[in-house]
Amino acid sequence: MKVARFHAPGDIRIEDAPEPVAGPGELKIRVRNCSTCGTDAKILKFGHHHIRPPRVMGHEIAGEVVDTGERVQVIAAIPCGTCPECRRGRLTVCPNQESMGYHYDGGFAEYMVIPAKVLAVNGVNAIPPGVGFAEASVAEPLACVLNGQSLARVGAGDDVVVMGAGPIGCLHVRLARARGAARVFLVDVNAQRLAMASELVRPDAAIDADPVEQVLKLTGGRGADVVITAAASGAAQEQAVRMAARQARISFFGGLPKDDPLVTLDSNLVHYRELTIVGANGSSPAHNAEALRLVASGDVVVSDLITHRLPLPQVLDGIDLVSRGAAIKVTIEP
Repeated sequence: MKVARFHAPGDIRIEDAPEPVAGPGELKIRVRNCSTCGTDAKILKFGHHHIRPPRVMGHEIAGEVVDTGERVQVIAAIPCGTCPECRRGRLTVCPNQESMGYHYDGGFAEYMVIPAKVLAVNGVNAIPPGVGFAEASVAEPLACVLNGQSLARVGAGDDVVVMGAGPIGCLHVRLARARGAARVFLVDVNAQRLAMASELVRPDAAIDADPVEQVLKLTGGRGADVVITAAASGAAQEQAVRMAARQARISFFGGLPKDDPLVTLDSNLVHYRELTIVGANGSSPAHNAEALRLVASGDVVVSDLITHRLPLPQVLDGIDLVSRGAAIKVTIEP
């Protein structure tokens, strides 16, 4: 079979590999879709400390169980299920967490084996009728978005700002509307990407310059109830605090580069406005299941966010499209 393997930064190869064999407690699937994301672009450029090459990449996975034909979606982040955090229900911050496409071979392959650890934490979800494989693969990033908005308590009547108009930002806009937000504003410094995203998700305003000033103007000087930084930008995090309304919630959804993780915040704004700043780290198996339900119900539409469908040999083209911001969501069909 064909696979896309990471060997070193700048070196992902399309290779022939023997078809894998499932061991005890494992599950073999025929991959139908594995979508790409910004993390794949980072891995291509820099590698990742959890990846010991060679490793088959891909973590937004949907396919068919070989033995039964059941259509399934697979989690990316694998909590251990037994540590003190997992026992407290805090699966997203499991210190022993592993990931598909990092610790285990991922979905940029025709076939793959799902580890027993994934099944042990209910990490394989049946795809509901009417949901395609491509849409099901997007349930994984939507699950991460769901975790972030749950922590930030996005709800009815909120004015929400989403900073970053990539695929994650688009999903945040769609989910915020599904959760009852009054208005959703989308911010991006890349005017071309902002225009492409806005055409699809139709925010109440699209902002490509002076975001703090523009948000304050749009809200009559009050500020936003929720600000989500769906971009790896320290500047966006600093701006988020300045555009937040009293008792607002701020989600630092996008992590910063490890060599530049520090930001400067006005602590008095946090203090006197009673702001809440929350992180967001991936998703739990339950978030994945809920994301599939949201897609199946039509509450969060994802099909139109898939702008490119490419065969496995073109996976590098797909990652390049993501890197340049020339696509919203790129899915690979092995």
